[in-house]
Amino acid sequence: MVYGSAEVVIPELSKGEELEGSLKFSGADDKLMHAVLENDKETIDKGSLIEGALNQGIAAFTPEIMFEQLVKNYRQAEQIYGEKLLRQISGYDPEYIERNIRIPEFKNVLKDRLAERAKKLKKEGLLDDGYAFTEKAIALASLVMYAEELDNLAPKGISGERIYQKHSHYGEKGDTRSFRKGDRYKDIAVRASIKKAIRRGHGVISKDDLATAQRQSKGHVYVIYALDASGSMKGKKIGACKKAGIALAIKAIDERDHVGLIVFGEEIVAAIPPTRDFNMLLRQIVTARAARQTDIALTIRKAIELFPTENATKHLILLTDAMPTAGKSPIKDTLDAVSQACAAGITLSVIGIGLDEKGEEVAERMTEISRGRLYTLKDTEGISAVVLEDYYAQKGEF
Repeated sequence: MVYGSAEVVIPELSKGEELEGSLKFSGADDKLMHAVLENDKETIDKGSLIEGALNQGIAAFTPEIMFEQLVKNYRQAEQIYGEKLLRQISGYDPEYIERNIRIPEFKNVLKDRLAERAKKLKKEGLLDDGYAFTEKAIALASLVMYAEELDNLAPKGISGERIYQKHSHYGEKGDTRSFRKGDRYKDIAVRASIKKAIRRGHGVISKDDLATAQRQSKGHVYVIYALDASGSMKGKKIGACKKAGIALAIKAIDERDHVGLIVFGEEIVAAIPPTRDFNMLLRQIVTARAARQTDIALTIRKAIELFPTENATKHLILLTDAMPTAGKSPIKDTLDAVSQACAAGITLSVIGIGLDEKGEEVAERMTEISRGRLYTLKDTEGISAVVLEDYYAQKGEF
């Protein structure tokens, strides 16, 4: 690099040590992790199969029961397992299964194939003796989803991120000081480092020449991701929303903010206070399974309990495909809960997927009360970008 009249060589920089372990994946053995990171198709397919089963609300794969359901009522079995999962487990196209399920020879082949698949999964430690998914299976599904979302985020970027980077959560870059171990490599002041090297007569920038831009902290952001796991979310819909939650956890924790999680249906399935423990969040997101009705009022009240009492930015992202259905007066109860959240200094944004007209009216009222945002989507396409856009909006950059 030429700077003024002097030429300064910048050596290759090693990766900064700034993650503090927050985003390091744990829970899978080294062999599994290596296979996924090396894009081993067979291993990734198994993780995808487990992920698909969980998205369908299935926590076990019992070949005899699946076979009986397919023979007895194929259409009903397809609703339970979903087309993608049937294809992954059997190796046959669902339409082909439906056309041939009454043929004795095909039934025998299908039965043997399902039994062989279960036997192999058990041998690999992904199913226990009762055919339930093991901790190793959950870790594999989590690792596959994590890797997929990292691949999705890295090349494309996310709406809001570019604008946000102009005004960092850590504050504006101001004065500089000498680089110290533990400093974020993003905060290295390149221009100041080059100037220092030139003043010292160095032709190559050394570690001692590095300068760090000091920032004024803007404080922490606490965000809770509330994921609707009611029955209507089963399958591809909840799968896409899980990946959006993983994207939020990756980005927010990387910015040293805190992320919480509520998985809700008729009751609270999982509740994690805002944290920087990525692995805890990832496991709960991946294992979320669709249930029945939607109790949004209960979810909002639970969020109020989970947020810290300190004076900080507290934001709830509520993702749902239906307005409240549980309770005697679900809409009134929900709006009352939103008012309580607002009084506690919590803002609320609603991401509504395929809401009907009445649902949009209720969602709009909720966001008006809580000074949040309403996003209405026809489907889950681009859901990760929307979730992260809302997160970055809490930084004041949107």
